[in-house]
Amino acid sequence: IGIVESPEPIHPQRIRAGDRLLVSGDLGRHGVAMLAARHGLDLQPPLASDCAPLWPAVQALLVAGVRIHCLRDLTRGGLASALQELATAAGLSFQLEEDTIPAAEPVARTCDLLGFDPLHLANEGRFVAVVPPEHLEAARALLEPSSGAVIGSVEAGPAQVRLRTPFGSVRLLLPPSG
Repeated sequence: IGIVESPEPIHPQRIRAGDRLLVSGDLGRHGVAMLAARHGLDLQPPLASDCAPLWPAVQALLVAGVRIHCLRDLTRGGLASALQELATAAGLSFQLEEDTIPAAEPVARTCDLLGFDPLHLANEGRFVAVVPPEHLEAARALLEPSSGAVIGSVEAGPAQVRLRTPFGSVRLLLPPSG
């Protein structure tokens, strides 16, 4: 429906080892808000969906001159699916730090109670950005107002997504089954 004019292509093939992964806000709000609405869950306090346009944040990054190697919305399949797709397309390994991945307290509580993982839940107003390390701080400063967070890095290695837990163990982040 349009073209984003950028000095360099924004594409998975631009992802390089050493790049950093950022999310534009907390995860899982839309998935939990829709689950609560469909099944009559009385979450207290009520949780609103993260539904919002992505363009203002992306435009701010571009106008500020942040080099963006890749962007992906986190709508279907959440962060986990988006990163799986990007790692496969780039042929690189993504290392995530679980304790830096933002999830609102009501989302975290609901996921713990029902056995969901916020990394696999739908988001309607969030994206993951892959930026070179020298543009990390500029990108963070622009995403800070909307709870942007650095969640990991890109490394040479097999196309996979690894998640380092707060306990120091590492597990593969696999796509959902079924």
